[in-house]
Amino acid sequence: MTKSYADLMREVRAQIRELSPGEVERLREASPGIVLIDCRETDEWEQGFIPGAIHLPRGYIELNVEAMVPDRSQPVVVYCAQGIRSAFAAKTLQEMGYADVASMSGGFQQWKSMGLPWLMPAYLSHEQKLRYSRHLLVPEVGAEGQAKLLASKVLFIGAGGLGSPGMLYLAAAGVGTIGIVDFDVVDLSNLQRQVIHTTDRVGEKKVESARLTINALNPDITVIGHEEMLTAANVERIIAGYDVVVDGTDTFETRYILNDAAVAANIPVVHASVFRFEGQLTVFQPYQGPCYRCLYPTPPPPELAPGCSVAGVLGVVPGIMGMLQANETLKILLGIGDTLAGRLLLFDALDGSFTELRLRRDPNCPVCSDAAVEARQAGRPLPAATVGEDAPFILGGSFGGQA
Repeated sequence: MTKSYADLMREVRAQIRELSPGEVERLREASPGIVLIDCRETDEWEQGFIPGAIHLPRGYIELNVEAMVPDRSQPVVVYCAQGIRSAFAAKTLQEMGYADVASMSGGFQQWKSMGLPWLMPAYLSHEQKLRYSRHLLVPEVGAEGQAKLLASKVLFIGAGGLGSPGMLYLAAAGVGTIGIVDFDVVDLSNLQRQVIHTTDRVGEKKVESARLTINALNPDITVIGHEEMLTAANVERIIAGYDVVVDGTDTFETRYILNDAAVAANIPVVHASVFRFEGQLTVFQPYQGPCYRCLYPTPPPPELAPGCSVAGVLGVVPGIMGMLQANETLKILLGIGDTLAGRLLLFDALDGSFTELRLRRDPNCPVCSDAAVEARQAGRPLPAATVGEDAPFILGGSFGGQA
């Protein structure tokens, strides 16, 4: 028996639950776990959407909903422009096993006419949509996340073996501003691992060499060069305004200077270091995990932590660790996943293994302890440094770094 559109619509509405925009708004306030799916087309979504909604066009519901809403017991409300496509989408979700599904009657048009809250999506140019198209397909990133990256600022301390891959991948990802602190020039011995530089740039400033490579990859990225050594006198000025600092330093003095200033400024530091075939990585998120002084209250003896220029390093190791630094940085900027704050990741290139150690804040830390925070806020001198009895010490100390 043939059926008209009206017949199909009646059948669908008899099988699904419909909620008015007002009911959906009350449900949003009462149930933070509710999932809102906007099943309109992209050009409609770009005219505005309900805050917190997932954009999943009607034609892609069956293909992508399981990845975006894996828990079939989670309450789901689907909406479109007028409540027609969403009704059919709700029926589809019920048939796929979603237990608590509803369609919003009246759709987004009625939602707006009632004066309920709505947002405009982040604006990306046509070229940006093409460049970052693979990010836009990932629900955890999408247009909103890409807009965050474009507005973000990341500072690299060192344009060497660790900084090279990190700068390239963050530039490719669309991190809008990349700052680089480095006072050195490109040397032929750097090129075994510092892949952001090239043979024809030997003798040139590393900051300028890195800028040329970054802008060749992505001309939209703003590169800010700091051709100076990071010191206690300039660290506050240099790190100010950045969202994340990526630490590729190769001296303990610089690491302590950076750590203390970053804790005071509440800026996360993504730290990595390398030694021959080994690397280590962690995130120092102020007040959420330990800081560098919690991990290493005092520097190890020089003979246990020689630099790469003395001990050597397999060229690929800083590349691997630098890419992992870029991954941690993207998670921080996007607010997704679990960072390595409170965890130390150890890598061994010879057997391809990763080992994770749990870290905790030193309650007596002279920089990030509660007493230090109170002293800083009150303008009093910070507590004297103490070495915790259970402070971890790893062979090679904090390793030699990226040089």
